[in-house]
Amino acid sequence: MTELAESVPDAASAAVKRLANGFCHAKLLLAAEELGVFADLHRHGPSTGGALAKRLRLHPRGARELLHGLVLLGLLERRDGRYANSAAATVALVPGGADYVGGFLRRADRMLYPAWQNLTEALVSGRPQAPGAGPEAFRTMLGDPRQREQYLRMMDSANGLVAGHLAGALDWAAYRHVADIGGCRGNLVGQLLRRHTTLRATVFDLPELAEPFAEHVTALGVADRADFRAGDFFSDPLPAADVVILGHVLHNWSVEQREFLVAKAYQAVKPGGALLIYDAMLDEEPTDLARILVSLNMLLVTEEGSEYTAGEATAWLGAAGCRDVRVAPLGPADTLVIGRKPAA
Repeated sequence: MTELAESVPDAASAAVKRLANGFCHAKLLLAAEELGVFADLHRHGPSTGGALAKRLRLHPRGARELLHGLVLLGLLERRDGRYANSAAATVALVPGGADYVGGFLRRADRMLYPAWQNLTEALVSGRPQAPGAGPEAFRTMLGDPRQREQYLRMMDSANGLVAGHLAGALDWAAYRHVADIGGCRGNLVGQLLRRHTTLRATVFDLPELAEPFAEHVTALGVADRADFRAGDFFSDPLPAADVVILGHVLHNWSVEQREFLVAKAYQAVKPGGALLIYDAMLDEEPTDLARILVSLNMLLVTEEGSEYTAGEATAWLGAAGCRDVRVAPLGPADTLVIGRKPAA
């Protein structure tokens, strides 16, 4: 009984310390991505620690611990003294792959990681803590080529993971034209067009993204069926389409702004069409920590944003005029809410 009484506090303390060291785990991954560990191993194949450290110009102090740490995180494998990417790293951390998330990691390292150091202040003040928060700062960021490229890669990572699931979430053969509102450089619609060859698409976003859009849809081979409309979705008319998408958009804004955007997007849907909303929506009862963390990200990087529940999204669609609203999972991280516009 005495041993058990002593072991319970020890186990609790160890568990709390593991939680407290979570930022160390994250930084191991972020540093490895920045250093090019996974890209190098993909290019050169299984390598000794010494050979890898030499190619990446790592200092002898810490190189061994970095590689061993990545093994214990499940991102590298070590056999016969040689390191190689794990299956998970091969899928998600090798540049050029369909499921590569390196763009998101780079942006998270530059923006989210520093902001989380000021979470306490955000929880007290309700104010964003990331540098460059707010609409004007966002447009300033888009004017900086290096920052813009980081942002574009982050968005490609985020919507690239959604695209495959969205391609199967709707009977796209019943529609001819889709408009993605706030669709960045068109990665989502580009993936949809590649899967559904009779579909056309319009991306509506800020004018600074017109050139990256043209380059990206050309690289995807769908430029003949995709066009870009420049504007501000609060003040400018939205393009009419059979299907209108608000994906990873509403969580940036206040409740009142969300209601406004949903109502405005509904007006852009052609009769008989559909309005789609997706985000990392919160459960009515908390079950998914990852979604709660995404909502806290929005606290840290936006003026009034947060995640929201599918019930709230359903209510906004209903108020706008949608019928037959339904909710469905969209991959492991997002929730999709679909509303239908009655036929004329």
